[in-house]
Amino acid sequence: MTGVRYRSAAGRWLLFATVLGSSLAYIDSTVVTIALPMIGRDLGAGSNGLEWTINGYALSLAALILLGGSLGDRFGRKRIYLVGTAWFAVASLLCGLAPNVEFLVGARVLEGIGGALLTPGALAILEASFTLEDRSRAIGAWSGLGGIGGALGPFLGGWIVETASWRYIFLLNVPLAAAVLWVTARHVPESRNPQAARHIDAMGVVTGAIGLAGLTYGFTAWTASGPGDPLVVAALAVGVLGMAAFLVNERRSAHPMLPLGLFRIRAFTGANLVTFLVYAANGGVFFLVVLNLQVVAGFSPLTAGLALLPVTIIMLALSARSGAIGRRIGPRIPATAGPLICAVALVMMARIGPDAHYATTILPAVTIFGLGLAVLVAPLTAISLSSLPDAYAGIASGVNNAVARAASLLAVAVLPLAAGLGAGNLTDAAQLHPVYRDAMLLCAALMVGGGILAAIFLPNRSSSPSPVTSFSDPAAPPVQTTSSPH
Repeated sequence: MTGVRYRSAAGRWLLFATVLGSSLAYIDSTVVTIALPMIGRDLGAGSNGLEWTINGYALSLAALILLGGSLGDRFGRKRIYLVGTAWFAVASLLCGLAPNVEFLVGARVLEGIGGALLTPGALAILEASFTLEDRSRAIGAWSGLGGIGGALGPFLGGWIVETASWRYIFLLNVPLAAAVLWVTARHVPESRNPQAARHIDAMGVVTGAIGLAGLTYGFTAWTASGPGDPLVVAALAVGVLGMAAFLVNERRSAHPMLPLGLFRIRAFTGANLVTFLVYAANGGVFFLVVLNLQVVAGFSPLTAGLALLPVTIIMLALSARSGAIGRRIGPRIPATAGPLICAVALVMMARIGPDAHYATTILPAVTIFGLGLAVLVAPLTAISLSSLPDAYAGIASGVNNAVARAASLLAVAVLPLAAGLGAGNLTDAAQLHPVYRDAMLLCAALMVGGGILAAIFLPNRSSSPSPVTSFSDPAAPPVQTTSSPH
């Protein structure tokens, strides 16, 4: 079997297209967090409005990302990637023109739909296109190079918020998306799974979206209205029933969006359980740390954005090597050690308060956190994909991304509540400080739980995925055929 080699010109173009495209979604979430205080002042948004600026995007992304992976497997991963990128650009333009917070939240929901179409495509394209021996290195490089977007995002976001307007953080997505469209159209091979279902699991899409929406809205409204509010109770009930209906539908459907039989594969299930806990912690960290630095520690938006720069630099430098090491020694050790290292860093981050000094309090914590993520992310992502045959690259990537996004979504909604915010205000220093401290300790506990699950469920050796089963255009590498997973 042949395929794209990591060090070839074709491999470089593949990495560029997938890194830049997936970075759009990542940069957008990190930059918006930096801009939240300014958005709140400019649009007169309260705590709930600010949370929904984050959650509106994350909700549609998490609810539809499985569909995005399935559509890529069926209609072509390159094609859906292009559609998602174009959709994302249009929605970003609407965000930049938002006259009020309600319009902004609606545009963010549309933006999340675009993200759901493009995000699983990036990893699925890498998994289906690179040679077997180069995939872990390519995924590691994708994780690390994505750190460039993570590094530029907070810097550009903080600079834009300080010198111009928060609106430009959305408008900047438009030319970036145009570059992604051009490179992808010219240099990315098409691939799909000829065994993919020919019917869209509409009931699965609807019930999954209702379930996530109900839970997210219920937990978000809880902080303002209390647990006894009828709307909160009704929303949580709808969320639970929606998720139950989703699972029942996926079990009975002839063409499920999420084939539940895949979870009989131990490594796949274990990787996604670890992903859920780790990315729930990450969602809380990246939402609250930058906010705390501005509101409590008094950092400017630019300085707060730059504070996390060591995380992305470390991931850029080490992720490709971590992916290669994970392939040699297996995913269990790095996926166990990484979350534990992150937990230590989060305990240190809990100390960031009004008198925090960057060199002595913040820099050591974010450096250790970056090391933990660099050890963890590439091997965990690789095993979540390689545990299934290559024909299921889209669904494997979709599931892993959906789990990560849903975890982050629920973390943003639940963590302030679990940490005792009540009816408080995230932009008030006196109220945010204790909530932030307790939330970081909760995130540390989630990381420890992720490390324990990795030690229990993940294999000592990397699995050897089956050969690629996909349709390819003439520019794509030759492929072989394999059977479905059991």
